[in-house]
Amino acid sequence: MDHFHYQDGALWCEGVPMARIAAEVGTPVYVYSAAAFRQRAREFRDGLSGIADTHLAYAIKANPNLAVLRVLAHEGYGADVVSGGEMARALAAGMPADGIVFSGVGKTEEELVRGLEAGIGQFNLELEEEGVVLARLAAERGLTATAVLRVNPDVDAGTHAKISTGRKENKFGVPIDQAPAIFARLAGLPGLSLEGVAIHIGSQLMDLAPLEAAYARVKRLVDELRAAGHRIARVDLGGGVGVAYKAGDVPPTLADYGAMVERATKGWDVRLMFEPGRAIAGNAGVLLTRVIWVKPGVVHPYVIVDAAMNDLARPALYDAWHDFAAVTPDGARMTANIAGPVCETGDTFAMAREVDRVAKGDLAVFRTAGAYGATMASTYNSRALVPEVLVDGDRYAVVADRIAAETILAAERVPEWL
Repeated sequence: MDHFHYQDGALWCEGVPMARIAAEVGTPVYVYSAAAFRQRAREFRDGLSGIADTHLAYAIKANPNLAVLRVLAHEGYGADVVSGGEMARALAAGMPADGIVFSGVGKTEEELVRGLEAGIGQFNLELEEEGVVLARLAAERGLTATAVLRVNPDVDAGTHAKISTGRKENKFGVPIDQAPAIFARLAGLPGLSLEGVAIHIGSQLMDLAPLEAAYARVKRLVDELRAAGHRIARVDLGGGVGVAYKAGDVPPTLADYGAMVERATKGWDVRLMFEPGRAIAGNAGVLLTRVIWVKPGVVHPYVIVDAAMNDLARPALYDAWHDFAAVTPDGARMTANIAGPVCETGDTFAMAREVDRVAKGDLAVFRTAGAYGATMASTYNSRALVPEVLVDGDRYAVVADRIAAETILAAERVPEWL
């Protein structure tokens, strides 16, 4: 079911018209569907129903809004975090500490201590020295840190280079051929309970073959570690399943993903950990915007909207596609460039794209903006920080305020000598 649907010629989110949100909250604004989050969370769990022992930890970096996290906490999800700030968000949203997985290549000692004191369920170690430091910090406090060693299987996920994490030249994990020796050195450290291994090869995967190849390499590693006498109780398989951004995108179904995982991990006898992010959040949100001008162009007109690259950075960062649709389409189409008001040529969402015809003052949305949208927003050009709205049935709430440029300015100081 598409929870963003047209009714009487206008776009609604669940039971709320988008025009009402624009009138009452203003634009640009992110709009999320609680029902879409719930549905996708359940589909992911259902896809893995054939696996005996699983743990689902939502990747907070995809969309860290507290209301979104509360929805997913109610669905029984833990959290995959990559910073102390994300850990604090997970705890504030009611996610249990023992359901938190702390990933990330650059955890500071302060963050490790905060994780230990909070009692989080798992640390994913990115290098040997991190394991040594974590063991020391835990032992000094009379604690034992549960951890797994992240390995880099050197598998190309076939995604954009900036979201690929499983090739040997990427910064994540330890080389898989070095993992047995590193594991052996860490396994005996007081303060550390090293219980398995982790991988994550990238994001927005549209093909399951790279994942299955990575899992096969992990299986060989698990067998080698067990043969050496190590207890392997957990394997963290990360996330990465893609979503459809445009017509023609055919991501793996979660049922097919679950069937592949069940086949690839048969007989492993471990708890399997999963960290979906985009797969849960991507299609659960849109960015609602208003047309400022339709500016004549040399070849195609420029539709200038009030959303910009500071609000939705993915097109500027990754040349990413987001469908652009009118809130009240009249059936006519136009070929246009879609751009924002930021003073950068890169503040462009689409070039020479056929879209719904729009005019000055019309409302439109960028679709599939629930993941890596508001979380990557900034105040570049001294623009306000974009607000967020959560719709649940026929009601909605502002779940993150618009932070005005004046508020940000008030936090700055000019030294007295100036």
